[in-house]
Amino acid sequence: MSASASPGGKTVSVIGSGLIGCSWAMVFLSAGYKVKLYDSQPGQAARAIRDMRRKLEELQQNQMLRGDLNVEEQLALLSSYDDLSEALKGTFFVQECVFEELEAKQSVFHVVENCVGEDVILSSSTSCLLPSNVFSRVQNKKRCIVSHPVNPPYYVRLVELVPHPETLPAVMEQTYALMTEVGQTPVRLTKEIDGFALNRVQYAIIAESWRLVKDGIISVEDIDLVMSEGLGMRYAFIGPMETMHLNAPDGLEDYLSRYKDGMQRVLSSFGPVPEFSGNEAKVINQEMCNFISKDQLSSRRARRDQLLMGLAKLKK
Repeated sequence: MSASASPGGKTVSVIGSGLIGCSWAMVFLSAGYKVKLYDSQPGQAARAIRDMRRKLEELQQNQMLRGDLNVEEQLALLSSYDDLSEALKGTFFVQECVFEELEAKQSVFHVVENCVGEDVILSSSTSCLLPSNVFSRVQNKKRCIVSHPVNPPYYVRLVELVPHPETLPAVMEQTYALMTEVGQTPVRLTKEIDGFALNRVQYAIIAESWRLVKDGIISVEDIDLVMSEGLGMRYAFIGPMETMHLNAPDGLEDYLSRYKDGMQRVLSSFGPVPEFSGNEAKVINQEMCNFISKDQLSSRRARRDQLLMGLAKLKK
């Protein structure tokens, strides 16, 4: 695909040029979409593009660049804006990526709605705010949807699509099709729920891991190995439902007949929801910092991203 063969020359507007916004922009560019990147801080979107160039060049050097376009072809589709109305001209899809604060997101969509046509889809990257709250100041809520990525979306392809109670089914389908086209893996939630699906599952794992460390059962290093070298090995390719189905000779019904009593017994022994604060947090934080110091965080994030991209290529 050449730059001139972008999907109908269609334009996506990305609002916010932080880590998530830039990653979303890179995802859309990789599929040949024109991307208008906006940030409320003057000059910030332009600076973000310079950072994106370095990232894309590094990805290309490592043969890990997504899509059929090279770096220059992708960057030719990208432009930066300090004026929101200019960033929204000609767009068919708005991906909001401002910081996770309800009032900020509500204000952005209140302004955005007045700058785009009725058929433009308004999408939020919120990770835990309910669509009914995020879009409360939008008049036409039928075209509103949450597209919650996993950080960073360029490397981890899952996107949770969460409708507002008034969202039209067609908007869900159009967003699902777009996310599939740009190489993400969308999943549909039929209605909004606090935490969506990913964070509800993630928080359950975090809570029990925290309790096991707090109670002196296992170290932070070893509980992470339980996931990375144990559960995570299969969860990278199949989920918990299929795991149950495959882990008994005759499938899920057989699995439940064998293990449901043990599952109920163990689950009933779980402690209360942790406070994640106070002395226990200080102790666990210190143990974590002894394992990975603060000055190692940047290199560990880079390592994470490289491994995630390698895994994504392997799965593909």
